[in-house]
Amino acid sequence: MEIDIYDFDKTIVPFDSGSLFWGYCIVHYPWIALLLPVQFVWMVLALLGMINFTKFKKICFLFVALIPLQRAVKGFWDRHEKQVHKWFYDRKRYSVVISASPDFLLNEIQKRLGFDLLICTRHNKKTGAIVGSNCRSEEKVRRLYEALNKDDIKVMDVYSDSLKHDRPIFSLGENCYHIVKGKKIKFNFDEVYN
Repeated sequence: MEIDIYDFDKTIVPFDSGSLFWGYCIVHYPWIALLLPVQFVWMVLALLGMINFTKFKKICFLFVALIPLQRAVKGFWDRHEKQVHKWFYDRKRYSVVISASPDFLLNEIQKRLGFDLLICTRHNKKTGAIVGSNCRSEEKVRRLYEALNKDDIKVMDVYSDSLKHDRPIFSLGENCYHIVKGKKIKFNFDEVYN
């Protein structure tokens, strides 16, 4: 089966969905600001290299325990779905979206956009904590092959905004597209990474 792989944040949409969702929730559920001091301390620890990004991300979404999550997610996508890049609607093959963003946030947009498979970071919907590993870099490839048999698929096109973090998924594609400000820029993998 021929498939296309898409990153989500700053690829299909022009923003980081997790960060924007946090901002949306601060506005609509201001009591979650009580968690800001804890989040700030953890952010500083991450910036100083004292904890890794996955550990930092484990506390980023603790606020979901304090909000009506399904209603918040629906309201968020009601506001931001129109920002999906138009070229994403022209999919012709089996489409796989692989993202580090939370499953509780992307499940709704998968239903709305109708892409075939969503692979993303799993979170406990009651506590917001990450379950397992953050879905980025090599983990994206591992999770793809967990979902689809490697021998049964041929990756045709790969789309991402991040040349730095998405080398592993770019390495799978026949064609690679760097997304810059919503525009698809085709490139040769060997020329960029060698």
